[in-house]
Amino acid sequence: MKTMLRTVVVLGVLVAGWMVCPRPTVAADGPSADKIFERRIYIANPGKLPALHARFREHTCQLFKKHGIELVGFWTPMDGEEAQNTLIYLVAFPNAEAQKKAWKAFQDDPEWKQAKAASEKDGVLVREMQSKNLKATDYSPLR
Repeated sequence: MKTMLRTVVVLGVLVAGWMVCPRPTVAADGPSADKIFERRIYIANPGKLPALHARFREHTCQLFKKHGIELVGFWTPMDGEEAQNTLIYLVAFPNAEAQKKAWKAFQDDPEWKQAKAASEKDGVLVREMQSKNLKATDYSPLR
C-alpha cells in the first residue's frame, strides 16, 4: 500500500512538473530557432529621460512597427540613480538579416530623422546606448 501511494505521489509530481514547466514552442510560420531578441539599454543625459519616454511613446514605437521591429517590452529600473536615467527595452526579429534591414530602414526613415531632431532641439537625449543580441533557450516561454 505504501509503495502504491508513493508511486501515485511521484507520478502526481511528475505530471504537475510537466504541466508547469514551459515546453519548446513552434511559431505558426515554423520554428523560431533563428529568432533574435535584442536588448537595448539607453542611459539618458541628466533630466532627459521624460523626453526619451515621450519620443518612444509618440514616434519611435510606431516607426519600429512600420519597419518590422517587433516590440517585446520596455522597462525602467525601480530605484537608484538608474531609475532617473535608464530605459531598457527588448525587440525581436525573425533572423539576423531581418534585423539588419529593419534597423537600416528605421534609421533612414525621414519621419524618424525629423522626430529625433525635434526631440533633441534642447540637447541630445541619450548619453550611452548598449545593445546585446539574445537567443531564447529551448525552455523559454518567450520564443
